[in-house]
Amino acid sequence: MREAAFYGRRKGKKLRAAQATHLARDLPALAIDPDALEGRPLAELFPHPVRAVRLEIGFGGGEHLLSEARRHPDIGYIGAEAFLNGIAKMTAAIAEAGLANVRLYGDDVVPLLDRLPDGALERIDLLYPDPWPKRRHWKRRFVQADNIDRIARLLAPGGHFRFATDIEHYAAWTLARLNADPRFEWTARRADDWRRPWEGWPGTRYEAKALREGRRPGYYEFRRI
Repeated sequence: MREAAFYGRRKGKKLRAAQATHLARDLPALAIDPDALEGRPLAELFPHPVRAVRLEIGFGGGEHLLSEARRHPDIGYIGAEAFLNGIAKMTAAIAEAGLANVRLYGDDVVPLLDRLPDGALERIDLLYPDPWPKRRHWKRRFVQADNIDRIARLLAPGGHFRFATDIEHYAAWTLARLNADPRFEWTARRADDWRRPWEGWPGTRYEAKALREGRRPGYYEFRRI
């Protein structure tokens, strides 16, 4: 399987002093080294037993990841985010909240995905990814055949892939590909199943922007068969 090219920003504005301190002091204990994962159960990443492990790809400001980790201390969470400012903010939030069930990966997620064990994840979340709206950039969208294969390999039978977007074309793009794949089943049975956020949804800054600008978010969930 080819390794996809990375598209996106790596770093934004200068970090705040507290964020820089947490990054230097706390990230080493939270960071995942993909080269050290092969053959190792993911539960060993966490200091306390966890009943399952979930992955969030591109957690942005970390609102959802932080909320989920607080709500489910018995589940291990891996947050992947290539944008340094997002990693710094999340590192500070984890340290300040005293959370022991979160680990972070601060780079392109594909090398990490390729080193995680088969069937190791209960759920994968992809929330408000860059839609790359221009046609010539559609090949940069995360939801592509290669990454669908990766998601299918990593999810345990009965596991879930959750996708949120406020861009209708990206929603249709994702639905077309996942519904055509016999390894997945769309869980929606009525319109409210994808129009309404999932239980415990905290909202995100990207979602708030979409609502302000008049776009309706959609929440799509697929079960690994």
